[in-house]
Amino acid sequence: MAVKSDIEIAREAKKKPIQEIGSRLGIGSEHLLPFGHDKAKVSAEFIKSLESRKDGKLILVTAINPTPAGEGKTTTTVGLGDGLNAIGKKAAICLREPSLGPCFGMKGGAAGGGYAQVVPMEDINLHFTGDFHAITSAHNLLSALIDNHIYWGNAQNIDTRRVVWRRVMDMNDRALREIVCSLGGVANGFPREAGFDITVASEVMAILCLATDIADLEKRLGDIIIAYRRDRSPVYARDIKANGAMTVLLAQAMQPNLVQTLENNPAFIHGGPFANIAHGCNSVVATKTALKLADYVVTEAGFGADLGAEKFFDIKCRKAGLNPAAAVIVATVRALKMNGGVKREDLGTENVEAVKKGLANLGRHIENVKGFGVPAVVAINHFISDTEAEIAAVQEYAKAQGSEAFLCKHWAQGSKGIEALARRVVEIADGGTSKFAPLYPDELGLFQKVETIAKKIYRAGSVAADKSVRDQLKTWEDMGYGNLPICVAKTQYSFTTDPNLRGAPVDHVVPIREVRLSAGAGFVVAICGEIMTMPGLPKVPASETIRFNEAGQIEGLF
Repeated sequence: MAVKSDIEIAREAKKKPIQEIGSRLGIGSEHLLPFGHDKAKVSAEFIKSLESRKDGKLILVTAINPTPAGEGKTTTTVGLGDGLNAIGKKAAICLREPSLGPCFGMKGGAAGGGYAQVVPMEDINLHFTGDFHAITSAHNLLSALIDNHIYWGNAQNIDTRRVVWRRVMDMNDRALREIVCSLGGVANGFPREAGFDITVASEVMAILCLATDIADLEKRLGDIIIAYRRDRSPVYARDIKANGAMTVLLAQAMQPNLVQTLENNPAFIHGGPFANIAHGCNSVVATKTALKLADYVVTEAGFGADLGAEKFFDIKCRKAGLNPAAAVIVATVRALKMNGGVKREDLGTENVEAVKKGLANLGRHIENVKGFGVPAVVAINHFISDTEAEIAAVQEYAKAQGSEAFLCKHWAQGSKGIEALARRVVEIADGGTSKFAPLYPDELGLFQKVETIAKKIYRAGSVAADKSVRDQLKTWEDMGYGNLPICVAKTQYSFTTDPNLRGAPVDHVVPIREVRLSAGAGFVVAICGEIMTMPGLPKVPASETIRFNEAGQIEGLF
């Protein structure tokens, strides 16, 4: 019997009206702004009314470094949420919204997989409720206002050589990384170099995901540094009166989106920064709302724990005052074999020795997560090619690391396949053993913060940075931004900046290519190695197989 595709499974879902999903969490229909029958936004008024409620327990799902073999972090997040509800717990999940770039590029979708998905899968992977469009529009409004300000006399004395605000679009388009704008003569303004990032890398995306309410959103947008004057003093978005209109464009996007899993459990999907070029977590508003409404909240952080989990702990939890109770690290036997040197085409063959060799990557992540004081267990996301000996090797290794590994079959079986993990997560969360603390203090210098992450999380021997980078960090410290956390932009495929170096390398060099100040979001971005803030499409993009079939149904999303 042929295995059904994710989109086929999603299409067969027995969805309930979104008002019914909301009522399970105590959200009245008057506080839901419906987008059709199966998705809705939760009103800011309702969210504000929850402030006095006690928080539930927060569970982070992270993973080993991603490989082409697949890990299944989102799938496991959805599965665990379903599993917790299946064992009688009141649980909700919090995910990020997928970006169109990867959906049409390499990934083909990001709504989970198999029988552990959120629905409506097609909508979530495409335009959803329009949040990404709103973020793109607000960002590019600021871009337009900057050039317009310069055109009409430049009252703020912006040095056009030092405009740091780029444009964005929600698509992988390498041709737009570096551009020259305002060509064509006097009527079109003053020519200058510029460029595009992908929307998920926008500071506006980060601000929306970290802001606590509309007032905080407007303040943060006003704090964006858009350029510098000839005397190197900063020009803020508020200086050209941009933040009010940007907030208006983002008001609806600021409200979290409520959908459901295949098993009709509540899921908040809101915000979508990438963890390799941004902070990789869903919105603070969505997470905090879920914590007020459910006893257990399962959320994810992008890519491996070296990126997503580190930023979740050091940026999101630090800024929002969150205290995670437990963490789940997702691994697959296939991915571990790749970390052990096996080629993709050979992954279907049993190779216990390769698994054992690749387990060093898992061990490093277990150690790192525990370093934040958060107890961690391992979820083995099951593939049919996995053998008992390979699974046993993972479980034995996890035990030797002071953790536990649970075989999880949620992809094929839904909640029934992950109940053992769900029960253990409840035990850990209820046990109160978490002693969460960020990796570094606020007062540590900016470059020292980068070094701390590189040495303690990546196990690097040193950080390489030109004098210009170090000087820029020192300048920002002198401007009063030295207390900000660091957001590292680097390849997700390795602990190093070399995407081809798998396993658990040590004593490597982390080169910082560029640093960017996100004053509104409240962090400093360190761009390392060859990572791009505007990705490109692969040779054969997923878009080539996305189409309508003869029945008028979408195919190709996965």
